Amino acid sequence: MRVTSNTVREEPGQKNPKRWWILSVLCLSLLVLVVDNTVLNLAIPSLIRDLGATPADIQWIIDAYILVFAGLLLTAGSLSDRYGRRRFLIVGLALFGGASLVATMAQEPWQVIGARALMGVGGSFLMPSTLSIVITVFDDSERRKAFAAWSAVAMVGVIAGPTLGGFLLQHYWWGSVFLLNVPIAVLAIVAAVLLMPESRGPARPTDPLGALLSTAGMTALVYMIITGPRDGWSSGGTLAAVAVAVVALTGFVLWERRSAHPMLPLRLFRDRNFSGSSFSIVLMSFGTGALLLMLTQYLQFVLGYEPMKAGLGLLPYAVAAAVFNAAGAGLGQRVSNRVLVALGMVIMAGGFATLGLIGPSDGYGKLIAGLLIMGVGGGIAGPAAYTTLLSAVPPEHAGVGSALNDTVQQVGMALSVAVLGSVLAGVYTAEMPESAPAAARDSIGAALATGDPGLARTAKEAFVSAMSFGSWVGVAFTLAAGALAFVVLRPRPVPAAAPQHEPVA
Repeated sequence: MRVTSNTVREEPGQKNPKRWWILSVLCLSLLVLVVDNTVLNLAIPSLIRDLGATPADIQWIIDAYILVFAGLLLTAGSLSDRYGRRRFLIVGLALFGGASLVATMAQEPWQVIGARALMGVGGSFLMPSTLSIVITVFDDSERRKAFAAWSAVAMVGVIAGPTLGGFLLQHYWWGSVFLLNVPIAVLAIVAAVLLMPESRGPARPTDPLGALLSTAGMTALVYMIITGPRDGWSSGGTLAAVAVAVVALTGFVLWERRSAHPMLPLRLFRDRNFSGSSFSIVLMSFGTGALLLMLTQYLQFVLGYEPMKAGLGLLPYAVAAAVFNAAGAGLGQRVSNRVLVALGMVIMAGGFATLGLIGPSDGYGKLIAGLLIMGVGGGIAGPAAYTTLLSAVPPEHAGVGSALNDTVQQVGMALSVAVLGSVLAGVYTAEMPESAPAAARDSIGAALATGDPGLARTAKEAFVSAMSFGSWVGVAFTLAAGALAFVVLRPRPVPAAAPQHEPVA
C-alpha cells in the first residue's frame, strides 16, 4: 500500500489496519439514508393531512429523490474513484444533511419535492462511496463479514427510523422527521474526517462525455418510468423522455466501448455473478418497493395506529432480518452464495404470500407473521447477494461498480413505485363505489377524512384488497429473482498458486 499526502491507494492483498474503524464510519453514513427513507414512508399520512399533499404529490416526493439519485449515481461513483471516495462521502453527507434542514422549512408540497431532489444529489455522492470503500479495504476473506455488518446496521436504521420518526410525528410537526437526518450527518462527517484516510483508484483521465450521456440517459429513463403510467405512454413528456433515454444510453454504451478510459467498464456485465445478482436485485426491488410503501399506510389508515406504534409495528421485520443477516454471513462459509440468495428469495416469497392472505377483518397477527418471514429471507439473501455482486468489481473501479449496483436497484424501486404503485392505486379505485367522492376514490386518507363510517369501512376494504394484490406480485417477482440467481450465479474460482516449474504437457 502506498501512502502519499494522506491518500491511500488500495491494492489487492493489502489489509488496512483501520478497516473496522472505517466500516463503523461507513455504517454511520448509511444510517442517514436508511433512517430518512423509513421515516418518509411513515410521514406520508402527516404530509397528506398537514400540507394537503395529493397522491401525485406523495409520489413525486418519493420519486424526486429517486430521479436525481439514479441519474447521478454512475457519474458520482466514477468521479469518487478519480478524486477520492472519502471526499465524496463527506460532500454527500453535507448535501444530504443540508437539504434535510431545508425540507423542515417547507410550507407547500412542491417545496418538499425540491428538497428531496437536493437530497438525491447528496445521496448519489454518499451511497456509492460507502460500498466502494468496503470493497477497497476488505479482502475476500473478510468482505462477507463487512457486508453483513453493513446490512445489519441498515436493519438498525429500519428499526430506529420508524421508532424515532413515530415518536417525533406523534409529538411534533412532520418536518421533525427530516430534522432527524441533520445530527446523524454531522456526526458521520466528523467521524470520517477523524478516522478515515482518503482512498482512490489509479489515476486515469476523466470521461466527461460518458458522464453527460449517463446522467442524461438515466434521468430520462427514470422520468419515463415515473410519468408513463400516470400521464400515459403516448403523452408528449413521456415520448420525449423515451427518445432522450434511448439516444443517450445507446450513445453511452457505444462511447464506453470505444473509449480508452471508459467511465464504466462494460466488461463487468460479462461476469455472470455481477449481472445475475444485479438483475436478481432489480426483480426483488420491483416486487417489494410499492408494497412496503403501502404497509405504513395500512398500519395507520386501516388499523388506526398512531405513527410511533406504526413504526414499532415494522420492528419484527427488522429484527428478523438483522438476526438472520448475521446467520447468513456464517452460512456463507459453508453454503454457496447461489443457494443462499435463491433460498432467501423463496423464503421472502413465503412472507409475501402470508401478507397476500390478509383480509379486511384481520388485525396485526398475519402482518407480523409475514414480516417475520420476509425478514428471515432478506437476512439470508442480503450478504450473499452483495458479496457476489461486489466481489466481481475490480478495486480500481469500486466506486462506479458500487454505483452501478445502486443504479439498477433504484431503477427497480422506481419501476415499482411508478408502475406497480399506479396499478395498486387502480385496484383501490376500482374497489371503491362510483358514488364516492372523487378524492375518496383516489386516496384512503381522503376517504377517512370525510367522517363517513360506511365510506371509511369501504375504503379500508378496498385498500386491503389492493395490498393483497401487491403482495402476490411480490411473490412472483421474488420467486423470479431466486430462480435467476440459482440459474446464473456460479462460485468464484479460487486463484491458483504460482507454478514452481513448467507444467507437464
